[in-house]
Amino acid sequence: MMKKFRSSCLIASCLDLIGDKWSLLIIRDMLMHHKKTFKEFVASDEGIASNLLSSRLKMLESLHIITKRKLPANKKENIYLLTEKGMDLAPMILEIVRWSDKHVREQHPDMNSYEPGSNSILAERVQKEYSVFASQIMDGS
Repeated sequence: MMKKFRSSCLIASCLDLIGDKWSLLIIRDMLMHHKKTFKEFVASDEGIASNLLSSRLKMLESLHIITKRKLPANKKENIYLLTEKGMDLAPMILEIVRWSDKHVREQHPDMNSYEPGSNSILAERVQKEYSVFASQIMDGS
């Protein structure tokens, strides 16, 4: 069944798919914090409810943004890894980080810090680090 979109706008269409706060935070946790298990996602500071987490993981998997696999060393536990499509979101996630650091800090001074730099270089580094991380997980290293 095809997703129903609000309009033909590129931004609105993207938001119709992944624009809720939980999906973006799951992607952030995977890209930047290398979280991969349900238990790790539930432990995030934002405190997602387990039913919402299950729903978002299924939705992200159906969109081919993440994939669900079994750990090679522990076939009982599911792990979630970003697909290439998911890793392509790194520049957008990092741009949100940069924008937030620049414009939200005055309203939330206790926010984490951002190390300025070229977002394209940072996005490339994050994607590369994630690829190495995902390979190590699947190899059992």
